[in-house]
Amino acid sequence: MIRPIANERITEAEVDAIFTDRWSPRAFDDRPLTEDQVAALFEAARWAPSCFNEQPWLFRYAINKKDRSRFAEALVDKNREWAQHAPMLLFVLARKKFIQTGKANRHAMFDAGSAWMSLALQARRLGLYAHAMAGFSVEKAAEVMGVSLEDYEVMAAVVVGRRGDPSMLADDLAAAEKPNGRKSLAEMVKEG
Repeated sequence: MIRPIANERITEAEVDAIFTDRWSPRAFDDRPLTEDQVAALFEAARWAPSCFNEQPWLFRYAINKKDRSRFAEALVDKNREWAQHAPMLLFVLARKKFIQTGKANRHAMFDAGSAWMSLALQARRLGLYAHAMAGFSVEKAAEVMGVSLEDYEVMAAVVVGRRGDPSMLADDLAAAEKPNGRKSLAEMVKEG
């Protein structure tokens, strides 16, 4: 039985629960997402802010079993082990150059990160979870998606779905299947 996770994350200032409710589980069930859910995730990402309104992000996603399997080839073994159960696997990419000028866009990854966060928060609004991963081969991801690493930075792999039963995970992962903490504000914020 899947037990709900109580939102007991302690904040140092009052913030909307959507921020503290977002976390990255590894136990997913394989129930498919609806077309409306998929559209809502990417619509939220579409409205993220970007330098010169360039919107340099690109999301390449897989929802059918064949494409998810192909995309999963880029994941490291440990991530593939649990991510295979999620109904959506995607990669977040950032276009390296501005479209109009062809010059390097040093803000592209920042902007794509904003789009990813919008997607992650929308997932929670829909009762879903999104888990971003750094454990993948950039070269293999580019190959399976057919994108050029000269044009795009492959930033993250992400799975999206409903929480599954943690007992389906390996013991080490099941033991860690809960929201984690954060550094204190004093450690990350300095005035002046």
